[in-house]
Parts: sequence; structure tokens; C-alpha cells
Amino acid sequence: MPLDIGMLMDPISAINIKKDSSFAMLLECQRRGHRLHLMSGNDLWSTGKTAMGRLTLTTVHDDPSDWFNSTGQSIGALSELDVILMRKDPPFDMQYINDTYLLELAEATGTLIVNCPQALRDMNEKAYIAHFPQCIPETMMARDPKVLREFIQSVGQAVVKPLDGMGGKSIFRVNASDPNLNVILETVSHDGQETIMAQAYVEEITAGDKRILIVNGEAVPYALARIPSDQDFRGNLAKGGRGEGVQLSERDLWIADQVGPSLKAAGVLFAGIDVIGEYLTEINVTSPTCIRELDQIFDLNIAGQLMDSIESSIG
Repeated sequence: MPLDIGMLMDPISAINIKKDSSFAMLLECQRRGHRLHLMSGNDLWSTGKTAMGRLTLTTVHDDPSDWFNSTGQSIGALSELDVILMRKDPPFDMQYINDTYLLELAEATGTLIVNCPQALRDMNEKAYIAHFPQCIPETMMARDPKVLREFIQSVGQAVVKPLDGMGGKSIFRVNASDPNLNVILETVSHDGQETIMAQAYVEEITAGDKRILIVNGEAVPYALARIPSDQDFRGNLAKGGRGEGVQLSERDLWIADQVGPSLKAAGVLFAGIDVIGEYLTEINVTSPTCIRELDQIFDLNIAGQLMDSIESSIG
């Protein structure tokens, strides 16, 4: 039976369809005969306990010169949608949280929200790894530069990053003798006003920062290893890294088995975990990417796996 599926996302006109996981989901939904309704954050509001939306009925085409058509717009209660895919990119700021409050009103009426709004708020993509200490490198979260400096001195070399960043922004590799260490810590923590993360540097980053996708608690058996360029230590594709498809190792599968059940129990149907060497470094639940790259390399249909889970959840 055709479903009415909404997607809250950044403007579809600005995406790169060759790499956009949200677009892969839209294509799969349409292939199954479901109706697509796109929204931005500006299209949401509530009246009393009713979440409302301005819904743009859309068709999509896997054509980089002409990839979507808007065929009509309507205003209605979000409860009229069977599913809403929350695919807005970070920053994870107060406005993002406000959007989850409105989505939660729709969830209370029976609309399936992917991923669950409470989980989006609870699972900070950097901080949530602390729930799996058996999987992570030596890690500290603090705002006091003195405490952070002592941690870096203890591990020798570390990566420092904000808790609300994405795409490799404001990430520094530092060591205890770095003459810029104090100013880096002051800058990233905004002079000790914001909690940040410091992790022991993992040398295996040279072999890639592996993005492992988890669908309904189960790992896709392949990952995209994002390998840094010669000019950078960060593997992020947005920072010049290159992607290479790899099969998951036994350690990768073990880490996914540690994390997956907690994600599933929290209503996270689609997530991406990042693994460097032997260690889990991040858990991405807002708008994980790499579907299109892995589909192309390994002839997969990851969005199809996700839609199987969504359709089963609806019954």
C-alpha cells in the first residue's frame, strides 16, 4: 500500500545527488510507489498539540541535470503522514532541537519518525560514544583548558574537537609540546565556556576513518574508509579525503554489535558509526551519509534495507 512519506531536509535544489544519502532514500521510496512530501524547518509549526507542516509533493529523478520536480503544495497536520524522515544536516543547534519537539508531537499521534526525536536529542554524535567505553580510545570531555591539557600530556598526542561539529570542522591534532596548545584549547572551548572532546590520537587514521552504516541495529557488511590526503590528518571527504570501499573486519563487526542494539532500542533505524583502527570514535544519528558510495562500489541497496525496516515497523 502506498505510504505518505515526509522528509525534513535542507533544500533539495542544493544537494549533490551522486553523494546524497537522503536522495537515495527518496529514490527508493518513490520506486516502491510511496508519495514524497518535502519540508524544511521553516515549514513546521504547531497549533495547540497539533504539529502542522507545509508539504511539497515531489518527484525525483536520478539525473544530475534535472533531479526533482515539485508538483504541488499543501498545508496539513503532520499526523497525516505515515513516516517522516528527519534528514536535516547539522549544526545541531537549538533550532534543530526545536524541530524535534514539533516532530515529537507528530510521533505521539502515530507517525513514525526516523530517527526518533528523543534519540536525536539524547545521542550527541561525539558524546554518546562514552556509553561504550569498551570500544573507544582514551577520551575526555571537559571545558577547563587546564584539565584538557593534562589529559593531552598523559596521552602524548590527541585530537581535539567540538561536540556539535560536522564534516571535520574545527578539529585539531595536538601534542603536549605544541606551542599552540593553549590557544587551540581556548579557541575550541571558547575560553573554557563550552565542553569539548579530546581523544588519544589513533595512528591508523592513515588507513582511513571507516563509516559503517547500521540499519535497524544491524551493520551493513561494508564500510567506506575515508583516507586523509597528504596535506591533512582528517579523512573527511569534505576536507579532501578519498573514499575506499572495504569489508568489515571482525573488530568492526564486534563494535557494531556493541552499539547496534542500543540504537535499535532507542528508535534509531539508520545510523553511521565511525571506526578508526580498533576504536569507535563517533556515532552519527542525524543525517548519516555514504549510502550512494557504498551502493555503487558493492552493488547494494542500503535505502532498500532501510525501507524494509520502515515498512515492517508500520505493519
